Amino acid sequence: MVNQADVIIIGAGPGGIFCAYELMEKRPDLKVIMIEKGRSIEMRECPKRKTKKCVGCKPCSITTGFAGAGAFSDGKLSLSPDVGGNLPNILGYEETTRLLRESDDIYLKFGADTSVYGMDKEAEVREIRRKAINANLKLVECPIRHLGTEEGYKIYSKLQSHLQEQGVEMHFNTMVTEILLEDGVATGVKTDKGDIWHAREIVSAVGREGADWFKDKCEEIGIETTPGTVDVGVRVEVRDEIMQTLNENLYEAKLIYHTPTFDDKVRTFCTNPSGEVATEYYEGGLAVVNGHAYKAKDYKTNNTNFAILVSKNFTKPFKTPIEYGKKIAELSNMLCGGKILVQTFGDFRRGRRTTEERLCRNNLMPTLKDAVPGDLSLVFPHRIMVDIEEMILALDKVTPGIASEETLLYGVEVKFYSNKVVVNRDFETSIKGLRAIGDGAGVTRGLQQASANGISVARSILKSME
Repeated sequence: MVNQADVIIIGAGPGGIFCAYELMEKRPDLKVIMIEKGRSIEMRECPKRKTKKCVGCKPCSITTGFAGAGAFSDGKLSLSPDVGGNLPNILGYEETTRLLRESDDIYLKFGADTSVYGMDKEAEVREIRRKAINANLKLVECPIRHLGTEEGYKIYSKLQSHLQEQGVEMHFNTMVTEILLEDGVATGVKTDKGDIWHAREIVSAVGREGADWFKDKCEEIGIETTPGTVDVGVRVEVRDEIMQTLNENLYEAKLIYHTPTFDDKVRTFCTNPSGEVATEYYEGGLAVVNGHAYKAKDYKTNNTNFAILVSKNFTKPFKTPIEYGKKIAELSNMLCGGKILVQTFGDFRRGRRTTEERLCRNNLMPTLKDAVPGDLSLVFPHRIMVDIEEMILALDKVTPGIASEETLLYGVEVKFYSNKVVVNRDFETSIKGLRAIGDGAGVTRGLQQASANGISVARSILKSME
C-alpha cells in the first residue's frame, strides 16, 4: 500500500518524540508518521524484572519501543550543553542552552520532578572539585534532573498519549527496510510489512540501538559520514557509603581523566545511587551491561553503580566503531554463556579470575544476580585494562574506597555510536530530503540533547515549509 504524509519520523525515541511534539504544537494540520520497530510503551514489559532471567524477547523491550532505551533508563536529564552530545558544535552554545531549557520545560509539563541536583551545594561541590584537581581529574559541572526509572516510564506514557491525541500516527512493531530515492532525493520509506510511505521530509531518529541499522543505510544510499568514537569499558558497583558525598551533592559526578600511561580519555557515566546493575540485549542477543535506579524507596538497594568508559577515536582506514565494540562484547558473552561477566577489582589487578567462592566473601553483593564471575583480561585489550585501573585509582583520591579489593566490575559496557553522519545546521544529510538526529546519527549521547535535537530539527522542517 502506498501512503502519503508530510513528515516521516523513523524511530520513537526522545529525538523523534520531541520532533513530533514540536511539529504538532506549531502545525497541528500536518500528517506526521512515526515508525518504530519496537512496541508501544504500554506493551513494553521486560519479563526479567519478575523472573530475573532473560527470555530473549524480540525485539528487546528494554532497548526498543516508544521512548527507546530512555523508557527504562535511570532517566537523568543533563541540563548543561557540555554533556550529552555535539549539539553545541552544530548549533552553538547559546542556542543549545535554550533548546535544553525548552525540552526540560516539556519534561516538567508532563510530570518530571522539579528538583535539580548540583545547584545549591556550592561549598560541597568546591571541595569535590579540589579533590578532583589533586587527582588530575576534571569535574564537569552539570545540573541533573532525575526522572527515575519508574517515573520516566510514566512521563513517556503521557507523551505517547498526548502525541496520539494530537494526531500523530504511530506504527509499532514495524521496521523500515528501505529509504526510497528518486534522482538522488529521499522521497519515502518502505517497511517490512510491505507498506510504502512518501513524504517531503524524512527524519532518522533511530537512537543508539538503531545505529547499526542506520550505518547500513548510509552505506546503501551514500550518506556522507565521518569516523565516530568508540566508548567501551565496565560498570562499577560499590556500596552507597563509598559514593555518599558525590551522590548527595551531585547525584551524578561527571569526571574526566587522561590516563598517565597512554593519555587516553576516560570518563564516568550514568551513576545510579541505590540502583541496580542491569543487562541490555541488542540485535542478535548481544548482552551488554547498564544500570538504573528507581525513585521509590521500596526498590532502592544499598549499592551505587556507574560506568567507566574509555573513549577511542580512530583514523582511516577504520570506519566500523559499532563492530569494534560488538567484538569486545561478544568475547565477554562467549566466556559467560551470553550473560554479563563480573570481577572484583582485587582480582582485576592481580590478573586472576574471580570465583563464586571469593565473590561470596565480599561485603558487597552483586545486584545483577545472574552475572558470571570471570576474568576481564580475557576480554579487553591490555591498553583498556590499564586505562580502567588508572581511572579507578584516580577516583579513589576523590571518594576513598572505590579502589577497594571488593569493588565489582561488570563487563562489557559499550556505547554503540555509529560513524557520525555529516549534517548541516538544519540536520540535513548529504541526501536531500533526509535529516538525521540523535544518538543513532552520532549527534547526541543522552536523553536531554536528543530531546533538544528533536525540537531543533522540527523547527528547521517548519521553516522549510513556509
